[in-house]
Amino acid sequence: MSWGTELWDQFDNLEKHTQWGIDILEKYIKFVKERTEIELSYAKQLRNLSKKYQPKKNSKEEEEYKYTSCKAFISNLNEMNDYAGQHEVISENMASQIIVDLARYVQELKQERKSNFHDGRKAQQHIETCWKQLESSKRRFERDCKEADRAQQYFEKMDADINVTKADVEKARQQAQIRHQMAEDSKADYSSILQKFNHEQHEYYHTHIPNIFQKIQEMEERRIVRMGESMKTYAEVDRQVIPIIGKCLDGIVKAAESIDQKNDSQLVIEAYKSGFEPPGDIEFEDYTQPMKRTVSDNSLSNSRGEGKPDLKFGGKSKGKLWPFIKKNKLMSLLTSPHQPPPPPPASASPSAVPNGPQSPKQQKEPLSHRFNEFMTSKPKIHCFRSLKRGGATPEDFSNLPPEQRRKKLQQKVDELNKEIQKEMDQRDAITKMKDVYLKNPQMGDPASLDHKLAEVSQNIEKLRVETQKFEAWLAEVEGRLPARSEQARRQSGLYDSQNPPTVNNCAQDRESSPDGSYTEEQSQESEMKVLATDFDDEFDDEEPLPAIGTCKALYTFEGQNEGTISVVEGETLYVIEEDKGDGWTRIRRNEDEEGYVPTSYVEVCLDKNAKDS
Repeated sequence: MSWGTELWDQFDNLEKHTQWGIDILEKYIKFVKERTEIELSYAKQLRNLSKKYQPKKNSKEEEEYKYTSCKAFISNLNEMNDYAGQHEVISENMASQIIVDLARYVQELKQERKSNFHDGRKAQQHIETCWKQLESSKRRFERDCKEADRAQQYFEKMDADINVTKADVEKARQQAQIRHQMAEDSKADYSSILQKFNHEQHEYYHTHIPNIFQKIQEMEERRIVRMGESMKTYAEVDRQVIPIIGKCLDGIVKAAESIDQKNDSQLVIEAYKSGFEPPGDIEFEDYTQPMKRTVSDNSLSNSRGEGKPDLKFGGKSKGKLWPFIKKNKLMSLLTSPHQPPPPPPASASPSAVPNGPQSPKQQKEPLSHRFNEFMTSKPKIHCFRSLKRGGATPEDFSNLPPEQRRKKLQQKVDELNKEIQKEMDQRDAITKMKDVYLKNPQMGDPASLDHKLAEVSQNIEKLRVETQKFEAWLAEVEGRLPARSEQARRQSGLYDSQNPPTVNNCAQDRESSPDGSYTEEQSQESEMKVLATDFDDEFDDEEPLPAIGTCKALYTFEGQNEGTISVVEGETLYVIEEDKGDGWTRIRRNEDEEGYVPTSYVEVCLDKNAKDS
């Protein structure tokens, strides 16, 4: 099967076919190139996706990633980053092993094809020239024969005519002989050229063309083989990264299997357990005996004459339970909604639906009942340190519940111990360097290190004093927590509430308030008996809370509960306290009108500068 014998007369078709083969090869190169671009784009998108969901450093989100499920998610992101790297490897290998190699081969193929068809055209031109010479000699031989025949006929005519002179007859005979000789010469020339043409034609169709077509066939077959090898390489490049991609997927599975729900549940306990003891049962208040009322320890209605102890708060002689809060602010605090906020209405205006899901409707009660209810459900009295938002955190973390305070103090002690160890390592290094300088004075002056050594020693002493201070606070907190077994030492403890003290310090026995701070728990009802005049006299000159932004009411809200405020859809008001997780936002209309509205009912725009200040 040879193109030279089978396709001897298909020169033009072979030229078109070989050009089509080169076009196919270039199309395949373009396909692989676009595949590499897709792989690079995919790898880039995977890397960006992994980076997008990585926890930000030094943020609250990073602290939350201590749970095993979050750690598994981080491992998943890291494995996806490695997975993206393998797609980059695919792109690089395809570019180097296929695209570059085939592009160079295509150039060589074009040159070879051009050379082969150039030789074929030369052979065609040569045989065409030989054919033209043959045709020319043939026509000349034919013409000479005809002229010789005419000359012979003319001679015979002259020879038969008796009126023609002998000289004319002789002349006609000589002319006929000349024409015959010319015909013989043309015949010999035609015969020679014909033999030469037949030889050239035989060489052309049986030697030159078969050789040229054989080269073109071999060139085309090499192209086909090369394209098949490139396709194998294309598959092998993918196959080479499959084991590594498999390891990435195995890593994701392993991370998923490492999730421990029990451990995460324990971490939630350690993160949020306050250490307070649940409230006890409320005693029955017997109002059938008008003269002898049995009042619970947490009630505010205790008679002033029954063993009234000295009112003290944080060592003060006057019973200021809510420092720096005006009377109207106190009322707002006491009457702030305890229920979760209502969901936003499905319609544009919730006020169109009578008695719809708006502010929690409750029956109006006297203020004394409100005080009683407030105290029965664990009174929350703001501490002096944690009352104002944005205030500095106490150094001893006294604004935290006992268990959380213990954890913070322990963390601080560990950090100080690490710093002490770091300074001690630095001191040892300086001491060794000083010994080297003493043994080899040419390397440096030992006295130059004395100042640095004294500075490091001073830092160590300061850190030790700081550590002792935090260890003392830690011992104080751990002494107040109930005794725990070895298994439960890692868990949060509870306060030992046996025989609670009459007067609590502001930094002790705190509870969570609605705004996220912790307040003092009063253990005796006598400490809550404060006259309204005390609040008026002491706190009327207090500046109102500054606005930290503005908000626009998305829906109409009818604040029918104490502590809430009514708003109209589209109304703009000032925000003085943002949502702290309970679903309510504190707003102000003017100097005397402020209260809480559901966060979902307003669109809040906080002023960053005011918030930071």
